[in-house]
Amino acid sequence: MDMNEIKEIFFQECEEQLAELESGLLKMNDGDRDPETVNAVFRAVHSIKGGAGAFGLDDLVAFAHVFETTLDCVRSNKLEPTQDVLKVMLKAADVLADLTNAARDGGSVDQARSRGLVKELEALANGDLPLPSAAAVVVEAAPKAAAPAPTDDSGFQPIPFSFDDDFGSDEPAGDGVPEYEVDFRPRSDLYAKGNDATLLLRDLARLGQMNIFCDIDALPGLIDLDPEGAYFKWAISIKTDKGEDAIRTVFEFAEWDCDLDIRQVETGAGASASDELPMVPVPFDLSALDDDGAAPAAEHVEPAAAPKNDAAAAVAAAEIASNVTQLASAAARVEKKEAALAAAAASNAAAAQNSAAAAAAGQTIRVDLDRVDRLINLVGELVINQAMLSQSVIENDNNGASSINMGLEELQQLTREIQDSVMAIRAQPVKPVFQRMSRIVREIADMTGKSIRLITEGENTEVDKTVIDKLAEPLTHMIRNAVDHGVETPEKRAALGKNPEGTVRLTAKHRSGRILIELADDGAGINREKVRQKAIDNDLIAADANLSDEEVDNLIFLPGFSTADKISDISGRGVGMDVVKRSIQALGGRINISSKPGQGSVFTMSLPLTLAVLDGMVVTVAGQTLVVPLTAIVETLQPEASAIHSFGANHRLISIRNSFCPLVDVGRILNFRATQANPVEGVALLVESEGGGQRALMVDAIQGQRQVVIKSLEANYTHVPGIAAATILGDGRVALILDVDAVVGASRGQSLKPEMSYAAVG
Repeated sequence: MDMNEIKEIFFQECEEQLAELESGLLKMNDGDRDPETVNAVFRAVHSIKGGAGAFGLDDLVAFAHVFETTLDCVRSNKLEPTQDVLKVMLKAADVLADLTNAARDGGSVDQARSRGLVKELEALANGDLPLPSAAAVVVEAAPKAAAPAPTDDSGFQPIPFSFDDDFGSDEPAGDGVPEYEVDFRPRSDLYAKGNDATLLLRDLARLGQMNIFCDIDALPGLIDLDPEGAYFKWAISIKTDKGEDAIRTVFEFAEWDCDLDIRQVETGAGASASDELPMVPVPFDLSALDDDGAAPAAEHVEPAAAPKNDAAAAVAAAEIASNVTQLASAAARVEKKEAALAAAAASNAAAAQNSAAAAAAGQTIRVDLDRVDRLINLVGELVINQAMLSQSVIENDNNGASSINMGLEELQQLTREIQDSVMAIRAQPVKPVFQRMSRIVREIADMTGKSIRLITEGENTEVDKTVIDKLAEPLTHMIRNAVDHGVETPEKRAALGKNPEGTVRLTAKHRSGRILIELADDGAGINREKVRQKAIDNDLIAADANLSDEEVDNLIFLPGFSTADKISDISGRGVGMDVVKRSIQALGGRINISSKPGQGSVFTMSLPLTLAVLDGMVVTVAGQTLVVPLTAIVETLQPEASAIHSFGANHRLISIRNSFCPLVDVGRILNFRATQANPVEGVALLVESEGGGQRALMVDAIQGQRQVVIKSLEANYTHVPGIAAATILGDGRVALILDVDAVVGASRGQSLKPEMSYAAVG
């Protein structure tokens, strides 16, 4: 595997991490304060930063490092994740995604926005923004004033640092817990890639009881000091039952940029190797504190085996020891507060272990999508050949009880199982697309000065990946339209007695072998008078056109139609909803509108679960073979003369269980014949379409029910009105797949062309 392949895997993992990041931030924005949610968000940014550092993506590393630092403040309860804080973090997640895409595709990022967010994140981490809750936490955790640290003649004053107030485990490790020795020496590359030894040691301390010794022998004088160099070395003794793999995981993204040695101490062994090193002890064991939470009287901590012939090292050791004593005093003041969190942390650790075990049980592999597509194409050919073989045997064997027929039935069942399994491989949840919409809502809401809340439901509803890939564009246009045109401004909503915060709801669910995606808002609804007048002004309909409410609503799908008063960055150019309709129709789907003035609008998209195969009813119409999707058929029936009733000059109704349903001659609609056929001599298929209600489609005969492979008619020929796609039958002939919605629409006076025109409707 070459470096390009490894890099591609990294970017694929980045997509997953970014999805996890945004999902966690949205949960926190909804009030979720589960520490595991916060940790998951932190890990996502940390993983992206670590991988980016390995590939030298400096811009991505720098931004992720600042973001990670701010998240660490939230994780350590130094920063309260208020709505204002999370608003900044959600924007930071968007910029992180932009930087990732730019690193992968070679694009550019808005540098001004990136720098502005860096400053905001740094301000949050430093507590500079007016955030009362966060400030309270910081003040409570701050130590009392202590005597200033000693300074030398050059004016140098050591700066104390902390690995967190709850550094290490609060409970001493019991007997029998394995002990490990870790020698950790960072190289300058580790710091250049945005890693921080302090954070690594802090994460290591969470595994168990730990003692640290810092070797400062390599530290040169101030004149010879290289600001980009790495001079410290740590010898660490840690007791943990998590195992060596857990220790190595802490250094996962720094392993290439440091000298790392991990070894387990044998039971009963003598003094550790770290005892022989001339190192400065860093005692963060909180068990030495008094029971009342107060630190014992400050004592001078002697450097352990400090080199006597190196006065500078001895002074530095004393300074560090003095600062460590101050840190221990500060930690004592928050010990009681952290004690309550210790039990929760232990519980979360156990939950994390269970989650890790569950994840290990359900292992996954990454497969190139082209390979899956090729497999699906081969399965499609297998379905066609199986149908052709069955057709051939049926035509040459009349008794229907031969062993060949029995074998063919087993082959058909096996083919169906293989087909279902292959389709399941391509099935993916719509969650990634839904998560992408939350960013669009935030951006448009900021541009329009509106307060919008996006609620998603059914994110785990699975659909074919091809459908998912093509959903992003129409959903983007619909979201922009809902936020810009649908939801009112906070002032107007308040005046109408509504919640100033508008709601946009995005829902996915399965129904009758299809997937329904609904986008609903609680805005003003469609202003039908304005829509109608705009259509008349643009010569899209006649001034005296008699249109129903549904037909007026559908005018917004016409090309060039827009009700915006002026052109802006968001809307006004008449491009948007017509693109939505074309995109949905290209997927073999349909879209409908339901709107109530003053209450909002609901856009419903009905899409096939897969674009590869479907179950259909093979019928004959005027000598032509058609396939009607089985999901659209409610029932089939043989019309009787007494059930047929004429309505007007060219319309007929059929009576079904004391109700009347329009009877549609498919052959006449598709111009297969010039006159209407006698319904008594044919078969009626009762179908149900989105927005069109029930219709009885009249065909000449039914050949049978089959699973057919969908072939694009537009890609191989051209668009045919009323036809959704094509397929190959068992006898090798091409059959057309009927577009039920288009046929039903044509029976109601609509044109079969993709773009409807109401100019002739009067």
